[in-house]
This record gives sequence, C-alpha cells and structure tokens, in this order.
Amino acid sequence: MNYLSAENLSKGFGDQQLFEGITFGLSKGDKTAIIARNGTGKTTLLRILAGMESADGGEFTFRNDIKVAFLEQAPELNQRLTIDELIVSANTSVLKVIQRYEKVLKKHSDRHTDETARSLEDATTEMDRLHAWDYERRLRQLLDLFRITNTSQKVSNLSGGEKKRLAMALVLLDEPDFLILDEPTNHLDIDMIEWLEEYLSRSTLTLLMVTHDRYFLDRVCNRIFELSLGILYFYQGNYEYFLEKREAREDLRKVEAHRAGRLMKRELEWLRRMPQARTGKSKSRIDAFDRIKERATLVEEGGDLVLQVKSPRMGGKILELENLEKSFGSLSILKDFSYKFAKGERLGMIGRNGTGKTTFLNLITGQETPDAGKVITGETIVSGYYRQMGAIWKEDQRVIDAVKDIAEVVSLEDGRTISASRFLEYFMFSPEAQYKLISKLSGGELRRLHLLTVLIRNPNFLILDEPTNDLDLFALNKLEEFLLAFKGCLVIVSYDRYFLDKLTDHLFVFEGEGWIRDHYGSYSDYRFQSQPPAEVMKPAKVLKLPKSQEPVPKTKLSYKEQQEYSSLEPEIAGLEEEKELLEEEIGAGNLKYDDLHQKSIRIAELLGLIDSKMQRWMELGQYV
Repeated sequence: MNYLSAENLSKGFGDQQLFEGITFGLSKGDKTAIIARNGTGKTTLLRILAGMESADGGEFTFRNDIKVAFLEQAPELNQRLTIDELIVSANTSVLKVIQRYEKVLKKHSDRHTDETARSLEDATTEMDRLHAWDYERRLRQLLDLFRITNTSQKVSNLSGGEKKRLAMALVLLDEPDFLILDEPTNHLDIDMIEWLEEYLSRSTLTLLMVTHDRYFLDRVCNRIFELSLGILYFYQGNYEYFLEKREAREDLRKVEAHRAGRLMKRELEWLRRMPQARTGKSKSRIDAFDRIKERATLVEEGGDLVLQVKSPRMGGKILELENLEKSFGSLSILKDFSYKFAKGERLGMIGRNGTGKTTFLNLITGQETPDAGKVITGETIVSGYYRQMGAIWKEDQRVIDAVKDIAEVVSLEDGRTISASRFLEYFMFSPEAQYKLISKLSGGELRRLHLLTVLIRNPNFLILDEPTNDLDLFALNKLEEFLLAFKGCLVIVSYDRYFLDKLTDHLFVFEGEGWIRDHYGSYSDYRFQSQPPAEVMKPAKVLKLPKSQEPVPKTKLSYKEQQEYSSLEPEIAGLEEEKELLEEEIGAGNLKYDDLHQKSIRIAELLGLIDSKMQRWMELGQYV
C-alpha cells in the first residue's frame, strides 16, 4: 500500500499554470527528488502535500498510520523564544505523548480509580512505543550532533545555518515515517551535509525532496520526478540514471518536433487552399493541425545560459598575500598566511561555518583590512566578487534598467558585442521578465541577476561565495559550462561538492584557529584522504543518530554473535547477486510498468538490507 497517493493535482497562479493533472504514488522506503526549473512549481507541490497550501484540483492521501513531517527551505521559527522555549512549544508527537502522560499521572496520583489506572496504562504503552522516556537525553545528544550547545540563547540570534540545523534536529527527533524536505542542504556545511546524506541513505524513511545538491541526489535518491512544462516524468533510479534517460527523452522530443514541423508545413499548405465549406472531416483535420503545431513548437523551459564574456589580459603579477594576520577579539581567522596566485588558478575553499572563509575573501578584495601583513594586487587584475548575501538593489527599478546602468552592451570572447537585453536572455530572463520590478523577483532570479552584474564587468579574477544556492540544476549546469571555459583566476567558496569537484584543482581547507591547509586535488580526493580507510565505508561514531538505548561496552563476541558474523558475509554476497540480476532485468528495457515497479521496490529493499548487514558485519568485525 502506498504511503502517499496523489491524483490529478493541479495548481496555478493567475495566468500561469504550474502543473495540471499530475498523478503519482510513493511507497515505504522510496527516496524521491523532484527536479525542475525554478518557478515551475516544485516547492509549491511540496507545500501542498505538507498542508501549507491548497491545490486547485485533484486530491492526495497519506496512509492513516504514518507520521509526516515537513522541513521548509527557510524554516519559520519564533524569533522571540529561546531555543529551550521553542523546543517545549514545538508540539511534536513525542512531546504530546509526554504531556499527556504527565497529565494522566498527576490525575491518577490525585485520585486512584480504575479509569485513571487504564488511562495511565495506555499512556505508558504510548511512551514505550515512542521511546519517550529518555526524550530529553536524546534531544540533547541530537542538538550536540547539530552543534547547538547554548539552548538558552534567543532564536533571533542564530545564523541561517544554525536555524536550519535546529529545525532539522526537531524534525528528526520526532522520528517521522514520511519526510518532506525543501533544499535540506542549504546553509549546512559539508560535514553536516555528509552526515545527513549518510543518515537518510541508510534510514527506512520515505522521502520526497527538492535539492540541487547532485551528490546528495545521487547517493540518497532511488527515484526522480522531473516536472517540466506542467508534466511529471518518472525515473526509477538515482541522479546519474536520470541524466542518461532525460538526454534520451530530449533527443526523442527533438526528433518528434522535427517530424511534426515537416508535417505542420504540409498541413498549413492544405489549410490555405481548402474550400470555405467546413465539413466535419476538415474540422477534425484542423483540430489535428493544432496538436501537430503544439508538438512542433514544444521547447524546453527557459533559455540557454551562455556565458562567454571577454576578460582583460593578465600581467605577470596576479595577487600576492604576505604574512597576513586577522582576528576578531580572541577568535583568530588568519595566522601569518602567505600565498601567490598564478594565472588560470582554480581554487576551492572549504571549512566549517565561522572559520573565516568570507573574511578571507573580504581581505583579498580590500573590503577588510588585515591586522598585519600585505595584500598586493597586480595592475591588470579586474576582480568580480559574487557575494553570498547578494547585491543591494533599488527595489522600484526594473531588471533591464539595473543592467543598463552598468553596461548597454557586453563584449564576448569571440569579439562580438550583444545588447544588455540579449545578455539577460542568456541568463534566462525572458523579454517579459526583464521589465519586472526587482522587488518582484524570486530568490533564484535575484541570484542570477547578481551573477550577471558581476560578469558583465568582464573580470579576470572571479570570486564566487556560495553561488549555487537558489539556482536550479539546469542553471547550475550552464554556469559550470561557462566557468570551465573561463580563462582567468577562479576562487570558489561552496558546500556543493559536485561543483567543487568539477571546477577546482586545489583547495584551501579552513581548519579553524587561523590555520589554512592547501590541498592539491579535488574535494573527493581530499575527503578520501582525510578519513581512515575503515571510515570510508561507514559514518564516523560522532555522526550516528542518538538511539533510545546506550550501547553496552563489549570486548569480544558471544557465541551467538560469532555465528551471526560467520553467516553475514555469504548473506551479503547473495543479496548483491540478487540486486545485480534485478538491475540487468531492468536495464534490458523489456519489463512492463508493474514488473518494473515491483523490481525497483525490491532493489531499494536490497540496498537497505545490504547496507544494514554490511554495517553489522563491520561492527562485529571489531571484536574478531
């Protein structure tokens, strides 16, 4: 039985129809991501399923006995409360059970009756079922895990990342069966993203999420929904599988559009020479022409993001940092740091929040002054700085006017020049969108506009601080194409591991207390090298979600555990063999939908079994 069944859901705003008549179902253990361009309704769909908005048509139902939770992209938390007060007022199902138990216990203590005894027994059973007895201990462990230690501070004093981590902790503590996530990795640092990725991939939760983190998609999801032109397409596999099948679908669409275009031309000629009398037969042919025209003119949403701006020539001296030091009170950001940038350098910067990455960028761009040392910039360097917080705009100004204030025309790498309006089209601003007020733009549109205004100045030293937030996957892919062709120096601060792997050749690792380590190689290389070999296969102990019972220390295996350990290896091999056979059957492309669905469900089950048994095998192996 499905955990979620949705039939003929429709939603629009004014003249814009986001989606119409979409139908789908999700079963236990499905981990599904919705992929779509910004503004096409993916977040709206999540909010409808979470009960935050209503659909225009259709219906959906969750199975009665499952617990559903929703984590918004920007959680709305009561700013006036402390973290402790917020937790008490969170009204989670576990807290409700605890509050009911305390109320029933007091009533039974005041007056012993058969009725209060039965109520107390029911409340005790529910406390057992939800592991509510040690709720406070598990809460503290989970908050520690998410690096939230001072729970007496006001929510208003938390950063965006801290608020996201607090909301995530509260959602996971409630132990939902079905979890809806809107951009769960935004504002989280890489360590936290990888913990969440590990936890969700191993859990039996049913997930429905929107995320642009491609490693997260690839390692967590077993299903992809693509929302395109109001239609929902289904892919039974991870992100890599989606890319392969979507390319095939797009190739087929282009072939069909070409054929329909030739047919439309012939039909148009017939329509022009047909007699005035509209017979039933000719009327049906006119209707058919309309359908052919629709297929022939069907195009992908949005325009291409083509970013080939011209950069000025670089001289011999780029940027030199000599013995830089910077601190804020007792917090040291840089200690005696020196470095010389080379032509064409492609640098990524990683590290936990608060270790000084943004301060470092402000120092090298002259936005802040070092406590000691010098920043020497070459005479030919033209910096472009894309800030995480975005630009400050005149909200009553239109998009086209904001761009024209910087440049009426843009010089491209091949020597051509284009108008500001045409350049905006490259950034997926349609002619209509160019005349929108800046105050009416979405978060993704504002980021694209900010990026455009950085690049329109033709920099040869480009600094990007968290450029991937709020950009959809299609815009991200186009941005990467431009950056791969960019001939100047590139400095990127990002928690998007895929983005870093694709675009950088070495990393500054901000380790805290003023220390920066230079790692030559990709992020994946760094992550592999920074973990002990055994830890590559499983999460570190600090990353385990707190359980309701503390583990009992042990020094050797019992007889029963020895038997279990001996049987696990052949069991895992058998499960792997079954999974490979099923994958071959699915890959052959000969299965009917029902068979494909059932075998895909079985593969998801096998992945969970293999993971859990492998984890158990490694746990027992410590004592062999």
